[in-house]
Amino acid sequence: MTYTIRPATEADIPAIAAIYDEAVRTSTVSFELEPPGVAEMARRFALLREGGFPYLVAVGNGAVAGYAYAGPYHQRAAYRSTVEDSIYVARAARGAGVGRTLLTALIAEAERIGARAMIAVIAQSDTAASVALHAGLGFTPVGTLVGVGYKHERWLDVTLMQRALGPGRSTRPTRV
Repeated sequence: MTYTIRPATEADIPAIAAIYDEAVRTSTVSFELEPPGVAEMARRFALLREGGFPYLVAVGNGAVAGYAYAGPYHQRAAYRSTVEDSIYVARAARGAGVGRTLLTALIAEAERIGARAMIAVIAQSDTAASVALHAGLGFTPVGTLVGVGYKHERWLDVTLMQRALGPGRSTRPTRV
């Protein structure tokens, strides 16, 4: 199947919320313990869009199959050129290249807005595919946070990966 990548809209929020709901309830890819509802997902979407951050969906057969966004890595001003990626793919679309297509487009969009580094914060348990996806698109491991999350009755590690964007740190940042 072919997936079209486009900017997310408010009309996509129910599908995005459903994908995230399943991820929160059944996996460790998110450290949230309770899935947020549609209204909360809409609030989060609006904040990212107001901040000028990219938020994308993959659409196949008229349905949202996954979504990805880049948001602030941290709130302090010195981090303004560094973004953190988030990618979620509907269970039925996993293994079909949706994540790679979304992340490739997200990297391009983050470069377009002047971001210079992208950070992936990956829960170690059950996410070998996420690590491989990021490594395949130029991310390198930069550290592991050991036992920093507790979900589904187990302690979880987090792998940090990083990728330079655009000119990276070779010139002054342009994002303010």
